[in-house]
Amino acid sequence: MLINLGENNSILSQFIAEIRDERVQGDRLRFRRNLERIGEIFAYEISKQMPYKKTDVQTPLGVACMNLPENSPVLATIMRAGLPFQQGFLNYFDNAGNAFISAYRKYHKDGSFDIKFEHMSSPDLDGKVLILSDPMLASGSSIVLAYRALLSRGIPVHTHIVSIIASREGLAYVRKHLPSRKITIWVGAVDDELTVKGYIVPGLGDAGDLAFGDKSGD
Repeated sequence: MLINLGENNSILSQFIAEIRDERVQGDRLRFRRNLERIGEIFAYEISKQMPYKKTDVQTPLGVACMNLPENSPVLATIMRAGLPFQQGFLNYFDNAGNAFISAYRKYHKDGSFDIKFEHMSSPDLDGKVLILSDPMLASGSSIVLAYRALLSRGIPVHTHIVSIIASREGLAYVRKHLPSRKITIWVGAVDDELTVKGYIVPGLGDAGDLAFGDKSGD
């Protein structure tokens, strides 16, 4: 299932417009904070689909019966661009376990590239709700690689894949290579074009560089 939050009017559109805007992108602090705020919005929306249970809460004057989440999810992201985005989720799911995946694009002389996996740190995922986030879903290869790597830590009961901006090509790739029954894909916008170097157009550029500065070598 695909859920595009950008199809409905909300403050989310302003935050996405700012991370796209080249006039605003020079402020790294603001860029990172917008990624974080967008993560918070996604976290709130995803929380509506999680399992809840009735729980008695003792107040100074009595007992209140509340519907509370049964369990905290596990939050996973692909470094480095995903770090401020994941922080937004962690602000809301503050007891969540966290997983981190190191992957990068290895470019060839012809401009093509492969996704190289380097490292993963993750808690047990058996029976957990997994939220796998990456600000950009371009070719879809990184998300598929990350999801498959995470399965070595257990089988989630459900997985939410979250990207702020996705390409149509990347969405098609993810749907083709990952099981649809236990996965929900969340996006804030869908762009039509993907360049041969794997950049989304109009997109926003390199989210990692905009958040943390230029890197040397690929």
